[in-house]
Amino acid sequence: MTINEIQDELIEDFSFYQDWMEKYEYIIQLGKELPLIKEEYKQDQFIIKGCQSKVWLYPELKEGKLYFTADSDAIITKGLVSLMVKVLSGHAPKEIVDTDLYFIDNIGLKEHLSPTRANGLLSMVKQMKLYAIALQAQQN
Repeated sequence: MTINEIQDELIEDFSFYQDWMEKYEYIIQLGKELPLIKEEYKQDQFIIKGCQSKVWLYPELKEGKLYFTADSDAIITKGLVSLMVKVLSGHAPKEIVDTDLYFIDNIGLKEHLSPTRANGLLSMVKQMKLYAIALQAQQN
């Protein structure tokens, strides 16, 4: 699936929920389904700066595609990073760099997050794109 197809699928998934309590429960559930990051990657160098809670993000390039594993010590934040991993993991670095993450606005995520969580989400996106830029440069 392309990044846009995954985003469209998430928009559709979120449309099933009537209120934001249900949507938060869905985000928490996604966090519980997040494949666990290896303990060896829970180091300061893999912590996303700008998140209030601790979020570890590990990038790995395999066969020209970038895969992310992640974890957080907060359940909502873990769900948010899970969303980002679901959308961006398994794609070419150039595709990740060039993508417009329209699903965030489309599902109303930004306006329903506290300012600190919204900043953390932006930090996640920024870090994932920075990893993609760095790995894209290595490939060229």
